[in-house]
Amino acid sequence: MPATIVDESEGTVAFLDHRPLFPGHTLVVPRRHVETLRDLPPELIAPFFAEVQRIAVAVQDGLGAQGTLVVENNVVSQSVPHLHVHVVPRTRKDGLRGFFWPRTTYADDAEVAATAVRIRGALPSV
Repeated sequence: MPATIVDESEGTVAFLDHRPLFPGHTLVVPRRHVETLRDLPPELIAPFFAEVQRIAVAVQDGLGAQGTLVVENNVVSQSVPHLHVHVVPRTRKDGLRGFFWPRTTYADDAEVAATAVRIRGALPSV
């Protein structure tokens, strides 16, 4: 599919989303095929997210936005099986309400603690 490229680096390409939430909605992708964030090799993490940061600054400043929403889906709601980060310009009262999914609460403090323990237990070694 044709794309309007806004920036290219040795390791990334950034282009306008063809179905944007707002004009300027940009996707940042690694040139190397990586399906999800968990598949991104450690040596590519810093350069990839440095480019995401550059694009977020450019989207905000270039479009006069008050901020940006930076989002990345893994598998669920990932319509294309290639790592891509969405950078969406935001302004107050733009009609986008927080996250795109319903918020919830924990049943009690025990559920909060148990959830944190499960996540900590699954952390990969550094």
